[in-house]
Amino acid sequence: MRELFQVWQNTISKETISKILNIANKRPLYKASIFSSYEPMQNIRQSKICWLSDKWIKALLWEYVLKANNVFQIDIENNSEVQFVEYKHNENGHYDWHHDVNWNGQEGIDRKLSITIQLSNSDDYVGGNFEFDEIKTNLDFRPQGTIIIFPSYLRHRVSPVTLGTRRSLVAWYYGPKWR
Repeated sequence: MRELFQVWQNTISKETISKILNIANKRPLYKASIFSSYEPMQNIRQSKICWLSDKWIKALLWEYVLKANNVFQIDIENNSEVQFVEYKHNENGHYDWHHDVNWNGQEGIDRKLSITIQLSNSDDYVGGNFEFDEIKTNLDFRPQGTIIIFPSYLRHRVSPVTLGTRRSLVAWYYGPKWR
């Protein structure tokens, strides 16, 4: 049986996290959006984002995606979008249950693997837990530098941040349409 997700706890160094945060802090943050234009769906996500395209960040993520894909064996390419995400308690920061595949998206390709890297120290916020919908686990995804990689069709969320700020890096890797 294949594993449903891969986790590396406390893997990304504080130095590397600091470099990522320095890059993100120099860019303007925008209100995050979702695929759907259906108005009631707009409250599913409250966060601010910016896009990162630094080659060394993409290379770092790709290294772990390749390791995870030894288990998943999904047809993917080194083609990704990388997003810095900030969830603040005073802005009701959260991202309710969703999957990352845009079924009506790009022609000929789909998001296949999703990656999340925890940039905040777990003491910097309350709430804001990364959770899978149909997978029960006792693993702690909160430690700073933790990497989670999973097939993009798995439903997941970030629960509401009730105190402080949660920062993460997320990316999606593409391949031919799901069949």
